[in-house]
Amino acid sequence: MNWTIYALLSAIFAALVAIFGKLGLKNIDSTLATAIRSVVMALFLIITAFSLGKFNFLNTIDNRALLFIILSGVSGSISWLFYFLAIKLGPVTAVAAIDRTSIVFVFILSVLFLSESLTVLKSIGAISIVIGAILMAL
Repeated sequence: MNWTIYALLSAIFAALVAIFGKLGLKNIDSTLATAIRSVVMALFLIITAFSLGKFNFLNTIDNRALLFIILSGVSGSISWLFYFLAIKLGPVTAVAAIDRTSIVFVFILSVLFLSESLTVLKSIGAISIVIGAILMAL
């Protein structure tokens, strides 16, 4: 399957996270909800990885890769703590729109640290995302 299909599926399920999260946060602390969500995610992913035989590849992970995977996990956890707090307190459409400006930060950081190309079209796209997020948040 093409990577764009996976990306589209990711976007659809990310939208469901926002909707289900908002509905579930009505009478619960956002940090507790994030912790519960994380446990569910961990169990689901462990079962998935186990059933697909992915644990056979554990010995292929070197220390550098492991460090970056751990840092990614910590960053994701912090992101989700703030995301669930934001959707508990604010309108889910506005929060999701602002959250998606992460694309702009990814663009900037990938140019700086991953040597990805900085083009006029990508810059216009990033600016458009920021403008779109502002419009959705208003």
